[in-house]
Amino acid sequence: MLNILRYSFFDLIRSRWSIFYCAFYLLLSFALLFLNNSLPKAVITLMNLIVILTPLIGTIFGVMYFYNSREFTELLLAQPIRRRTIFLGQYLGVAGSLSLSLVLGLGIPFLLYGLFQSGEIINFIFLLIDAALLTFIFVALAFTVSLYNENRIKGFGYAILIWLFFAVIYDGLFLVSLLVFEEYPLDTFSLVATMLNPVDLSRILILLKLDISALLGYTGAIFQQFFGTGWGLFLSFVSLLAWVLIPAWFMLRISLNKDF
Repeated sequence: MLNILRYSFFDLIRSRWSIFYCAFYLLLSFALLFLNNSLPKAVITLMNLIVILTPLIGTIFGVMYFYNSREFTELLLAQPIRRRTIFLGQYLGVAGSLSLSLVLGLGIPFLLYGLFQSGEIINFIFLLIDAALLTFIFVALAFTVSLYNENRIKGFGYAILIWLFFAVIYDGLFLVSLLVFEEYPLDTFSLVATMLNPVDLSRILILLKLDISALLGYTGAIFQQFFGTGWGLFLSFVSLLAWVLIPAWFMLRISLNKDF
């Protein structure tokens, strides 16, 4: 698996798409630091962009890589190599290369701006870990959808629909549910519903870590009371890890039964 992971990782990290992805975050970070002229404000602005862009890019790259490398995958399948090894290696290679581009693109400008001399370094590392987990989650979802659909257009469409659901539609349904059932106690429902969406969970964790939970409105006190504690923080990271492992498990399970 390490050989396939290494090949996929270095193949992607040298591609123009990874270079463009890294350059995009470099320019974005320099622009935010220049416009805000403040590390805390730049981190907050970056958070709003990261939770939307990172899942979208992970989804698009995951689908593109799977369909574009299909012939190479079929060649590997003809060799005496376990399917689980092939797909897990490719998945980790794609997600790892995207995460490295993300870390370099965001990290270099902030380091040059004096990140180590500020008190924002913990919050910034927290932001990078959160963004990397979102990348692993949505690349796994993209691989799973692509394995399930032979048709490239259908696979791409379904993957984008999944991103749209978690990034936009889920919030609308959540707010409608709060309004419809406003007469009932909704504390537990709000917490569970948040943990069922990795994008919302990542956004709230970053908001609480940056100590700006007031932006969450009247539900902010509930989230602060639960996610702001050590146990809540631990449970949140376990939930995000589960969001990585469950789609990856489905991906491997589909790959074992798929007829190529």
